[in-house]
Amino acid sequence: MLATIDHYRESGYELHAFVIMPDHLHLLITPFESVEKSVQLIKGGFSFRAKRELEWNGDIWQPGFTDHRIRDEEDRGRQLEYIRRNPIEARLVEDVALYEFMGFPGRAFPRGLKPAVGAGCDVRAEARTLHAEARTLHAEAHTLHAEAHTLHAEARTLHAEAHTFQQGTDKDS
Repeated sequence: MLATIDHYRESGYELHAFVIMPDHLHLLITPFESVEKSVQLIKGGFSFRAKRELEWNGDIWQPGFTDHRIRDEEDRGRQLEYIRRNPIEARLVEDVALYEFMGFPGRAFPRGLKPAVGAGCDVRAEARTLHAEARTLHAEAHTLHAEAHTLHAEARTLHAEAHTFQQGTDKDS
């Protein structure tokens, strides 16, 4: 599914956010032609690949889809948050940073939307995006810290073994 979404990204729509769930997906896109055409590309492209690569002969998609047209920046922020929280609400992960089938590649404000009134109107959406990125970096740092701790323990063990070996050779001399 990731490959299909990415394949049509520049030719069928501008991709702002997505989450692929076990039994559905959510996309925030700006279609180049129509929402229907963009969904047709994704559903048809994935069906073609699944049937060819997985030799799948059954139906893959339910007929139709549900769309929501974003009206303004506040609405966009709500939809981004819904996409971000979907794996947590479905109890697939406890931290969204751990869910690999999600992305927010298009951080720019979609053309054609009415921006919120006032200075700094995109600050909340940007803050949410940066907060999600910070959580991802924090998870990566935690993993690196755990790996460093393991390597440090291994080094202490090797040092102790070398010390024991050295004591044994000193007694033999």
